[in-house]
Amino acid sequence: MPRLTGRVLRGAAAVAALSVVYVMGAGAGGTGTHASARREPVRRDAWPVERAAIDPAPAAADSASVVPDPEGERAAGERALRRLGDRWARFYTAAEFSGLETTLNGWYSGVGLWLEKTGDDVRIVGVQPGSPAERAGVRPGDIVSAVDGTATRDLTAAAVAAALRGRPATGVGLAVRRDGVPLRFALVRTALASHDMSVSRTADGVVVIRVAAFTRGVGREVRAAVTGRPGHRGGVLLDLRANPGGLLDEAVDTASVFLPGGPVATFERAGAPPERLVAGPGGDTRVPLVVLVDGSTASAAEVVAGSLRDRDRAVIVGSRTFGKGSVQEPLRLADGSAIEVTVGRYRTPSGRNLDGSGIDPDVAVNANRPPREAERRALTVVRGLSATLPKKDRG
Repeated sequence: MPRLTGRVLRGAAAVAALSVVYVMGAGAGGTGTHASARREPVRRDAWPVERAAIDPAPAAADSASVVPDPEGERAAGERALRRLGDRWARFYTAAEFSGLETTLNGWYSGVGLWLEKTGDDVRIVGVQPGSPAERAGVRPGDIVSAVDGTATRDLTAAAVAAALRGRPATGVGLAVRRDGVPLRFALVRTALASHDMSVSRTADGVVVIRVAAFTRGVGREVRAAVTGRPGHRGGVLLDLRANPGGLLDEAVDTASVFLPGGPVATFERAGAPPERLVAGPGGDTRVPLVVLVDGSTASAAEVVAGSLRDRDRAVIVGSRTFGKGSVQEPLRLADGSAIEVTVGRYRTPSGRNLDGSGIDPDVAVNANRPPREAERRALTVVRGLSATLPKKDRG
């Protein structure tokens, strides 16, 4: 199977409203996850990962929390890239790119928060269990007012995330408002696993696999979750909601879990012949499978959903996906900084380009409905598929 180690499938950087930043650390909060080689944005149902692909978050500086200067290195780099006319082009300082790479490997150093910009406020939307933030009593819903004494009102969620990340064992001060009451926390950063994949099982045997981002090792973990089940009793629900992407090879590995080989996607680069990405052998082709998506399912996550749809392997439930089919590649500069520019696009096995169109679900759930409703609908479809199997295949 081809390994596109230099390519990045970025998620929806333009979707500011979806920009949840994983602040966990030197990488977290800052990696959006790219998708191709791979990267893309990310977030998870219960635990958003890093959504850098949707709103690239800077990775942390090596030492104390330093809020990036909007007129500094990053701003200068991004101004230069804008001249290229590439909407997905991104500039990373050396520290940011190092953090991004760390996050894609499934680790980060930080305090364990997910952030979202809402109006003028940066709001905490998730706190990782066992993290420094959780132990200190930080809660979802808290509004971040300052980091190490620097006010956050005019900062993006990405900039606040960068300030909260840093080397393990270094301290950072966090000031928040909770129901209008000011609170202060002295936190110590630590190395944390990103937990981009989680597995649960319903009472009637449906295996629910939630993938927040396609970081290193996720494909292997999905395979273990599927092959480790006794029989095919209840089917599988693969939840890719709010998954902005990640590493393309991990997306291919994940699709391979459910396919008997054959095409997953095609990568097209200008001036080069198309490169066919194929599934590995030995996938489970019998287990009833539903893929749950929404408007922030992007890039590498769309590769998975699109391949399983085109190969008639899964029923897609939810709302239309984001629609990102371009591929970015990082170029490391002499000073350690990096730029990512679009180098090509991918197509689904049927030849479809998802850019700007996304994937329409087979079973639509209004995007304005509560997330639990979409999950209930998806579970109903899984159970219906399972009920149609011959008894010998139910496990």
